[in-house]
Amino acid sequence: MKPGSSIIQTSSVVTYVGEKQMIDYTATKGANVGFTRALSKNVVNRGIRVNAVAPGRIWTPLIAASFSSDQVAVYGAFNPMQRVAHPFELAPTYVYLASDDSRFVTGQVLHVDGGESTHS
Repeated sequence: MKPGSSIIQTSSVVTYVGEKQMIDYTATKGANVGFTRALSKNVVNRGIRVNAVAPGRIWTPLIAASFSSDQVAVYGAFNPMQRVAHPFELAPTYVYLASDDSRFVTGQVLHVDGGESTHS
């Protein structure tokens, strides 16, 4: 990769709050955070930035596949914004991290989670 490149990982709010029904998912998303921070230190001298996004509760096919219909009915209602996000609400964060606007940002995790990671 050339200087100015940007690597963007995807983590999850479950890394910070846990999810008893999704232990493997929680662990792998947590590994993404560690990988992001370690890789950022490894490639910063080459002018490459490495960051991650930690989405909160987002309407995706994983929700219906992972939870009962009763759980899906209230999914996301317990975060501070009392709603679930839609995938398009994440896009600006990825665009920011890919752009030169974030040229002084590396090794960071940006939370797009309706405040859930700070209120658990």
